[in-house]
Amino acid sequence: MQISYYATSETVPEVLPPAEGGPDAAVVIDVLRATTTIAFSLERGAEAVEAFADLAKLEAAASAWPQQSRLRAGERGGKRIDGYDLGNSPVAITPELVSGKRIFMSTTNGTRSLAAVKAVPLLLTACLPNRTAVATSLWQKQCEKVWIVGSGWEGDYSLEDSLAAGAVAAALLTIAAASQRPARIANDEMYVALAVWHQWAQDTEGCLRAASHGQRLMGIGNHDADFACCASVDSLQIVPFQAEPGVLKAS
Repeated sequence: MQISYYATSETVPEVLPPAEGGPDAAVVIDVLRATTTIAFSLERGAEAVEAFADLAKLEAAASAWPQQSRLRAGERGGKRIDGYDLGNSPVAITPELVSGKRIFMSTTNGTRSLAAVKAVPLLLTACLPNRTAVATSLWQKQCEKVWIVGSGWEGDYSLEDSLAAGAVAAALLTIAAASQRPARIANDEMYVALAVWHQWAQDTEGCLRAASHGQRLMGIGNHDADFACCASVDSLQIVPFQAEPGVLKAS
């Protein structure tokens, strides 16, 4: 298995078919907070999360879905979009609210990264709470070329996504060490993400708060519960996967 990391959607190479050298799996990460929210939404019973980079497309798709079976989740600049049912907070997700419903979601950064790799045959989303579950799924599916894709902030690097990318890669390397199949790091960015993980593995919430986007969230309100939730490691077994373009379901 070859493992590469791309810090933002803008740095992702052209997606080619695996037969032409492209990846057979991609893992999208947006720790603060889209992929954490996606994982908790599916774990708490949402039928699916449908992701959109464009709000007009979200509105059109949501309008075509039965009103009693849909929720709109929208965030820009860390804040919920006016008039939407949800923002981008995993702690706002309750079984009573989301069970059986499709969540139509658009966020500042994470949904753009999902769009960048939607053509990859196996597309998963990861966060710190499900990092080992995702790594185990990739290994069991015998993926050969894995791209881990961060979301950053409006095109810029983000510390917290690199932390989680390193966490997933570290779990993969641990699994590989106990098996007969090797895994190797395929680019410099992945080595840096591993270094970030090793630096902050014992204080993941400290890393999230030190990151520029963590500072941004603290500046716009009390997000203590979100930080604690997003920083929890291996607290979920759910593995969101792309069941059809843009639509994420629980494996």
